[in-house]
Amino acid sequence: MSADLDAVVDALRANDRFVVTSHDNPDGDAIGSLLATHLALEALGKESVMVLGGPAPLPGEYHFLGLEEHGLARSAPQDTADRVLVAVDCAQESRIVEPRLVEEARLTVNIDHHHDNTRFGDVDLVVADASSTAEVLADVFAKLPVALTPQIAEALYTAVVTDTGRFQYSNTTPKALRLASQLVEAGANVSRVFIEVYESTPFPKLKLLARALEHARELAGGRIVVSELRRADFDAAGAEEPYSEGIIDHLRAVDGAELVALVRELPAGSPTARKGSLRSHPDGVDVSAIARSFGGGGHRRAAGFSTDLGMDEITRRIVEAFEAANGDPSA
Repeated sequence: MSADLDAVVDALRANDRFVVTSHDNPDGDAIGSLLATHLALEALGKESVMVLGGPAPLPGEYHFLGLEEHGLARSAPQDTADRVLVAVDCAQESRIVEPRLVEEARLTVNIDHHHDNTRFGDVDLVVADASSTAEVLADVFAKLPVALTPQIAEALYTAVVTDTGRFQYSNTTPKALRLASQLVEAGANVSRVFIEVYESTPFPKLKLLARALEHARELAGGRIVVSELRRADFDAAGAEEPYSEGIIDHLRAVDGAELVALVRELPAGSPTARKGSLRSHPDGVDVSAIARSFGGGGHRRAAGFSTDLGMDEITRRIVEAFEAANGDPSA
C-alpha cells in the first residue's frame, strides 16, 4: 500500500485543479470524506470543486458540516476535462451519478476502503482493512502534509464515527480509535457530531422507521430479517428519500438475526425500481457477495445493490444465498 499511497500523494501535489466526488445515496463516510478532501486541497492552494450528482437532497443529519456553504455542486463543472477527479469512498465507477466526471476528467484518483473496489482510477489507493475512507485520507493528509484544522478534523471524525457504528462495529480497530483521538485533539466537536447525526431525527423519519418495522419479516427461523419500504410508505410518512438512511440498523438489532435486508422502492424515473441494503453480524455471511449477485457490492458486513426485480424474487435469492453459505437454516 505504500507505493499506492505515494502515487496518490504525488498526483495531488503535481496538479492544481480538482473535482471531488463520492457515491450515490451518500452516507457519513462519503460526505465527511468528500468535504475533508475538498478542504485539504484548498489548504494546499489548489482549486477544488465538490460534486454530488442527482436531484435527491443530502441526508439532513449531515447539514451541519456545511457542504453547501463550501460550494457543493450537483452537476459536473463545464471544465471537467481540465481537472483531476478524486473519487472518495466509491467502490464502483457506476456509483458516481455524474458519468461525465470519469469520462472527461484527465486523471482519476480513486481513494477507498471497500474490499471489492473495481480499481477504476488511473491511480488507486484502496485499503480494505481501514475502518473508513476517512482513515485512508488521514494517512494521505499526513504525507502531503495537510494540517488538521477543526473543520477537516470534524469532517473526518463524522466519517469515522458513522462507518464504525459509533465505534461498535467489527471494523473498530486500534488505529481507528487512535485516529478519533487525534481528530478530537485537532478540534472535532464530539458532542455536536453526536447530536446532529444521532439526535436530530425529523419526525417523518421516525414514521418511516415505523413503516419499515411494520413490514419486517423473520425468515429461516429468525436468522434472516427482511423488510421493505414502498413509495406509499414514504408518502404516508411525509418522508424524503434520504430518510431511509440508518433504518436498517434497527433491523440488525433483532435478537438472533444473522442477515438483515431492507429493500426500498425508488421514485419514478430512477434508473432501477428498487435499492437493497444488506447487513450481517461479524461472523456472518459475506453480504458483499450477495450484493454482487445483484450487480452491487460493498463490505463483507454491509453492502447494497440496485435492481428491477420484485420483492418476492429478491427475498428468495437472499434466502438461497444464505442457505448456500450456511447450510439449510431450517435444518
